This record gives sequence, C-alpha cells and structure tokens, in this order.
Amino acid sequence: MRIALAQITAGPEPEHNLATVRKETRRAVDDGARVVVFPEATMACFGTPLTAVAEPLDGPWASELRAIAREAGAVVVAGMFTPAPDGRVRNTLLAAGPGVDASYDKIHLYDAFGFTESSTVAPGSEVVTIDVDGVRIGLATCYDVRFPELFRAHADAGAVVSLLPSSWGTGPGKREQWELLVRARALDATVWLAAVDQAAPGDPEVPSGPVGIGHSAVVAPDGTVRERLGTGPELLLADLDLTEVPAVRDRIAVLSNRRL
Repeated sequence: MRIALAQITAGPEPEHNLATVRKETRRAVDDGARVVVFPEATMACFGTPLTAVAEPLDGPWASELRAIAREAGAVVVAGMFTPAPDGRVRNTLLAAGPGVDASYDKIHLYDAFGFTESSTVAPGSEVVTIDVDGVRIGLATCYDVRFPELFRAHADAGAVVSLLPSSWGTGPGKREQWELLVRARALDATVWLAAVDQAAPGDPEVPSGPVGIGHSAVVAPDGTVRERLGTGPELLLADLDLTEVPAVRDRIAVLSNRRL
C-alpha cells in the first residue's frame, strides 16, 4: 500500500487550509498514493478559538474534504474540530474516500507540559479502525502516542497500520520523545505506524501554542524508521510492505505473549 504523509503548517483559516489539502492530495494521488494523511488540527491550528471554527461532520468543511477525497479517488485523513454537547469541541479525525466515511475523536487529551487541552476539548471514548483496499488501519491522534494500549487495541481489531496525525508542541526534549514514542508504539503493536506532524511554523500569522516540529515518519512493525522528514512543509510517499506485519509478529510475539 502506498501512503502519503502531508507535513503542512495549518493556519487559522479553515478555507485556506482546505485549499492546501486539495493541492497536496492531488500531488499525492498523482504519485500513486491510496491514503493521504494530514496532521491533527488541519482544519485550524491550535491557538485559534476552537468553538468558533468547529463544525459538525455534515458541515461544509467536512463535506468539502469528502469531495476532495471523492474527486481524487483516494482516502484522505485530516484533523478537524467538531462541537461537543457541553460547549467544548472534540478533536476529530475525519477519514473519507472510496468506501470509507469514519471519524475518530481523540481519547487522550494533552493536559501536560503546562497546556490543558481538556479545558476546551472533550475526550472521545471509542477505538476506530477503517478498511482501505482490504487493509485495516487504526486511527490515533498526537498525545495518544504516549498510551500503548490504544495501538494494541488497533492490532486486536485486526489493524496492520496505525495512522497518527499530530500537532506536536515544541520544547526541550520533545523531538527526542516524539522519535522514541512513534518507534515504540509500532513495536508494541507490531504495526506499521505513519506519524504525520505539522511542519514547524515559519508564518507570523500562525497563533502561538502547540503547532508542530515536523519530523513526520513511517516506522515499520519492527520499530525501524523507514522514512523521515525534516522540519519544513513536505510530502512523504511510502510503500508499506504489509507482509512484514505477520513476519514480525511471528518473530516478536508480544501480542500473543501478553499476560495482562
């Protein structure tokens, strides 16, 4: 399966970000991608008033993303914000394309490093997988990467790939933690892990707050990094050899050897 990771820097304007999604999706599909993955908060970057931009899954932003996927003939995954009943929003991944229309609400909220995501975002509670060309793929978002049980739940549900759109905040040690965690989660669950972060911002119009550091990566089920980007905007294309998953699970039987 050929996938594309679109490492972009989203701004505060949802319509402008949709134009970026359209352009990068077209580029990826022209190069043979079947799945195109964008970061967390692609709809609008953190630092934007989230309740002002949040829309339901049948709203205009999500509907346009579905149209982009439909016209491209590929599955597109991107982060957006949807209204929650308590006045907060949900940090939502929308996955849309041929035979796919699903959403995942981020379960683990980023109440860490002095930031309190839960003050404006309500948590999700359901593990979500999608099927693309007969391949099961799990969905996760950013801070979820610190919780190995979610990725093992993907594997238990039959996933051989996990997607991790992120908006990874900068700070001392954060790049090292990012690189360690994405490798560890691939190895924990023996899945291909495709982690796409927002590019490091160079635009003064992008509000302050967790935005991104780049360094998107594709990690094999044995924990080795097969593809990696730098800090700036870039499109990464990767061919996943899905036969590696059962081979690694035979050699490194952490799923079947679990006792807890």
